[in-house]
Amino acid sequence: MTDAPRVEGFERATTVADRLRRNVETVVLGKDDAVTLMIAALACGGHVLLEDVPGTAKTVLARALAGSIEGAVASRIQCTPDLQPTDITGLSIWNPQSRAFEFRAGPVFANVVLVDEINRALPKAQSALLEAMAERQVTVDGVTRELPAPFLVVATENPIEQEGTFALPEAQLDRFFLRTALGYPDADDEVQILEDQLHGHPLTRLTPAVTLEDLDVLFAAVEDVYVDPLLKRWIVDLVRATRTLDIVDVGASVRGSLALERAARAWALLHGRSYASPDDVETLFAPVVGHRLLLAPELVVEGDVSHDEAVARVFAASLERAPRPQPEWDAEARAVQV
Repeated sequence: MTDAPRVEGFERATTVADRLRRNVETVVLGKDDAVTLMIAALACGGHVLLEDVPGTAKTVLARALAGSIEGAVASRIQCTPDLQPTDITGLSIWNPQSRAFEFRAGPVFANVVLVDEINRALPKAQSALLEAMAERQVTVDGVTRELPAPFLVVATENPIEQEGTFALPEAQLDRFFLRTALGYPDADDEVQILEDQLHGHPLTRLTPAVTLEDLDVLFAAVEDVYVDPLLKRWIVDLVRATRTLDIVDVGASVRGSLALERAARAWALLHGRSYASPDDVETLFAPVVGHRLLLAPELVVEGDVSHDEAVARVFAASLERAPRPQPEWDAEARAVQV
């Protein structure tokens, strides 16, 4: 980035991202990486799956992000086994006065859509989100309607409860830009949470920190982040390597390569850099690619191996087949030359 307008846009974008991140972190304490991942997904136009045990602020994080954007419309879908697709997309209702069907938009018509406990919905209800997440549109009664921009789906699920849940199919998982977990706060943060909620929840005191116009600057800046051709090739080689491993039944698709490259751009921007680095790719491999893998049964059934550990093994094996770019490669210097 050598021309003044792009530099100015980059600086403004980093300011927007920093304001957004700090505002969310006034409510969600001690989860810097998870908050940054959420903002990275928003900047890339992706969707987020938060998978963790109850009480780890999954819903709070989604609501805090929505509440930090002035003018953003937020909605919530509470998933239950009796949830119908039309409860998500909306439906046409007969109006006897006008003698015509009128469309009543469902909660999916919002900027930030919280889908709580998504794995409690039946597959037919889950599938109602596929078109919305992939194409930013909804088709009801043969009529296609565009969803508002920006459009972010934040879905939560509880991985420890199996009663009354329905596992997300691979096609649904692949629509999520990234998957992450929050985990419990440390002792000091938990004490602070007690103090903060003495007189009500901090969400009630949250005020917007950015506007929808600010987000447009953020989206544009992500596209201007420099990704070296060597780094692009390494991303492709890493993802392709997952398709050849014995410990993986089905590797990541091309959508995985696209997401990993775009996530690296956003991660670099959110850390104040105008260029992506191999470290960004390594950091993002698990949250961006991990949920797109169908692991071999022998790896999954090992009782002492968690999903995160299994993905770490996949990354290590992929790294053997697709080594990092050479250490002498100076990403910053190459970015300046462009």
